[in-house]
Amino acid sequence: MKKTILSLLAAAVICTAQPTGASASTATFKSEIKTQASKVMGTPYVMGGTSTRGFDCSGFTRYVYKKMNKTLPRTARQQAHIGKAVYKGNLSIGDLVFFNTMGYGISHVGIYIGNNKFIHAASSSGVTVSSLSESYYKKRYVTARRVVN
Repeated sequence: MKKTILSLLAAAVICTAQPTGASASTATFKSEIKTQASKVMGTPYVMGGTSTRGFDCSGFTRYVYKKMNKTLPRTARQQAHIGKAVYKGNLSIGDLVFFNTMGYGISHVGIYIGNNKFIHAASSSGVTVSSLSESYYKKRYVTARRVVN
């Protein structure tokens, strides 16, 4: 009887521990992706750049995700086709946000960091934080993708 109770108790602990572990893992990812992205704040914009000497927008997202052991395609347009589509109202830290800044489809990408803000490599200021509410980005927002659960 004692062994049965202990076995049931152990099973209950294991079953209830798994969701917490998943949540902790998600929380850790969200915290770490913001940390990795923030480490390169101020890095200059360089067309085609993929390193801390200079980034373009997709080079920046690719660099940050590589630090998280996740490989992204090279261009913003290619990155917009991976993962799962996310409605703007359901954005989560780490989601990729995409914009049409050139007038012909997806041409810019950033990483959502919460509170309606995203971090990206802007051609005018390098790696910086902007708001999805800024009129420039609000008008040009296209979609978002969740590439890590």
